[in-house]
This record gives sequence, C-alpha cells and structure tokens, in this order.
Amino acid sequence: MPSFNGIHAWKQSARLFFLLVLSFVLTNAHAQLRIEISGVGSSQFPIAIADLASESAPPQDISAIVRSDLERSGLFRMLPIAADSRPTENSPVAYSSLKAAGADALMQGSITRLANGKYDVRFALFDIAKQVSLGGQTVTAPPEQLRQTAHAISDFIYQKLTGEPGVFSTRIAYVTKNGSRYDLIVADADGESAQTALTSREPIISPTWSPDGTRVAYVSFESRKPVIYIHSLPTGQRITVANYKGNNSAPAWSPDGGKLAFVLTRDGNSQIYLSNADGSGLKRLTNTSGIETEPAFSKDGGSIYFTSDRSGGPQIYVMPIDGGAAKRVTFSGTYNISPRVSPDNKSLAFIARRDGQFRLAVLDLQSGEERLLTNTSRDESPSFSANGRMIMYATEQGGKGVLSITSFDGKVRQKLSMSASDVREPTWGPLLKF
Repeated sequence: MPSFNGIHAWKQSARLFFLLVLSFVLTNAHAQLRIEISGVGSSQFPIAIADLASESAPPQDISAIVRSDLERSGLFRMLPIAADSRPTENSPVAYSSLKAAGADALMQGSITRLANGKYDVRFALFDIAKQVSLGGQTVTAPPEQLRQTAHAISDFIYQKLTGEPGVFSTRIAYVTKNGSRYDLIVADADGESAQTALTSREPIISPTWSPDGTRVAYVSFESRKPVIYIHSLPTGQRITVANYKGNNSAPAWSPDGGKLAFVLTRDGNSQIYLSNADGSGLKRLTNTSGIETEPAFSKDGGSIYFTSDRSGGPQIYVMPIDGGAAKRVTFSGTYNISPRVSPDNKSLAFIARRDGQFRLAVLDLQSGEERLLTNTSRDESPSFSANGRMIMYATEQGGKGVLSITSFDGKVRQKLSMSASDVREPTWGPLLKF
C-alpha cells in the first residue's frame, strides 16, 4: 500500500549496509520491458506503412518499429500493403487503390547501406485523400542509431497527422528490484534499448528527469539514510545535491533546469526546500508543524504543487514559488497524493484513495472535475508524457510491481513488465532535440 511519504514498502525492505556501483556510465541492461496493449482511441487514423526498400537486410526493421510506435498510441490503424509492392520514396503513389483500401495516409521510402558503414534512410508521407505530399526526410545514421531514427520517423508522422508532437523518441527511467539488487534503468519509450545507469544493494527511489534530458535526479539510501543525487547520463558522473541531517527526498526540477525542490527533515518534520541545481542557495519554502512533501513545479515555474496533511489528512496544495499562502487543490476523498502537472498546465495527475484502493486520477485545474483513470488498486508514481497524451505510473499485478501507461482519456492502456523483476518508480523524459 503506498504510504503518505510516497515510499512503497518494498523500497524500505533492503538493509542499509553498502552501495555496489557497477558503472556510472550507461551499460546494457539484461532485460527489456515487455509491452501489452489494450484499448484504442475513440477514433483511429488509417495509415499504410510500406517496408523501406533495401538491397540488403538492415540491422533494424525501421518500418516495423514505426508501425509498432503508432499502434501503441492507440490513434492509428495499420493497413496492409500488397506483398509484391515495394515502393521507394520516389515511387508513384497508388492513390486510387490506397483510397479504396481505406487508407488516409501512406509512408514509403528506402534504406541504403553506404560505403562508410552508415545507412541512408529516406522516407516520405502522403495524404491519400488530397493526393499531396506531407513532406519527408533524409537521415544518415550509423547502425546503432537506426532504432532512434525509426522513432524520429514515427514522431514526424504523428505530428503531421495529429498536429501534436510525438514522444516515441523520448526516454523513460525506472527502478527494478531483483532479490537484494536495485537497478536504475534508462530505456526508450517503448521499453527497448534498456541500459543500467546505477546498480545498488540499497533502495533507489524518486528518479526524475532534468528538462534537457541529460540528467536524472534520484534518492539513494547508500549512506544509511536517503540522500539526493544528480546523475549525468552522458558522462556517468554524479553530484550530491542534498545530504543534510535526517531525510533528503522527493527531488523535482524547475522547468528551466536551474533549480530543484525537495523535502528535508533537517529542522524537524518534512518540509519543502528549494536550491540551485548544484545544491547551493538553500531556501525553505514551507514552515508548518505538519508533513509537507512531494513537490512538483507548475510548467511556468511560478508555483509548487505539493502534498500536505495540514487539513488533517494528505491533500494536494499549491503555493507561489516566491512565498505566500498555500491554496488547497483537492477536495474529493480523504487521501490524495503525488501531484504531477500536465505539460499544458491545465491538469493534475495524482494518486487518490477511493474505497480503499489507490488509483490514478486526473484533476481539471480550472473546473475542479476529477476523473479516475484506472481500475487497479495499488497505483503510484504518475508521470506525464511530454505531449500530455499519456500518463505512466507504477502498479502491482500478482504481487509484483509493473509499469503501466494510460491515455489521458483512459481508453488506451499499456502494461510494461519484466518476468524476473519488480519494476517501480517510472519517470517519463522530455522531448529530445536531435
């Protein structure tokens, strides 16, 4: 059962005696997340994705990855293309036959291995009804970046057809527990290309991405108490941000990446503090006799949402970052925790206890309307995708932690699990710039 301070019982189970760091640079993880998809969007866009024409088999099936990406979103329906048709990006588009088959769009292209070992990837997207090109790209990539190239193509298609940015090129981070071993894992949004950033015999909790996607802040128990670190993914180096007397927990990045909000017990009860991203310039934000925890910045950086028991039970509040009175945000039920603000700053994802079950909920910040998105009972750690379309969270199935993703309207769901590991603490990274 999730506790008020957001630390699940399994995070506290390991004894605190030493940290085993295998590598601070990313190393290949031993297992990938397995994805199961259920549900579809209220309407689906029919699209045909042709196999990229190639003289030899490339190391990654780009077209298959693109199809999988788009299908996972729940917004697209894949239409088959005749097996004897292998169009390139310059082949005439069979508009009439594709329209008769029900397709609204077509992607076709080619992939060619160059003399230097890299691959030339070309694709074009077409509107079948209007019989016009929607654009395309040419990308030169080494073999190890072809999966990333495929995700970038998916993002291109998604944005052209929906008007919103795709998040297939983003990354996720999460923590696995296998026996007495904890791993902080970074992976593609589809769970592939998983790499280990940190391995420990002590709990690792509350990972959170920096806005530029190059760093992850997290809490480690290696010092026999929770301490906040920032880990640089490109270099593998880390710095200590908060190691004060008592507990140091729940880091949250400001939208510009220049500051961190977190929770300290250095002066008694859990209270929220603010510092520069290097740990300097510590400033106390809350000053109450209760428990103040789980800060989350508004997207304009002007406010902090947080969980507090000042009303008698855990509820979500918001206060100006430069000080001032806190305003209560949640009023339904007696237990609402773990606020996360949507990218458009209009909604709040959180965990609500309803009828004894801990479920993912969203709150419209203007109307106050609340919706429960899940039918599970032990949800925790919500995290929005960068376009706000999806929410990732941790839950339990068969007594073991799994990750789940639900669309904002609750109609499309994905379950990400590993057969041998307890998986928790998901955080969805920002849009990446290539």
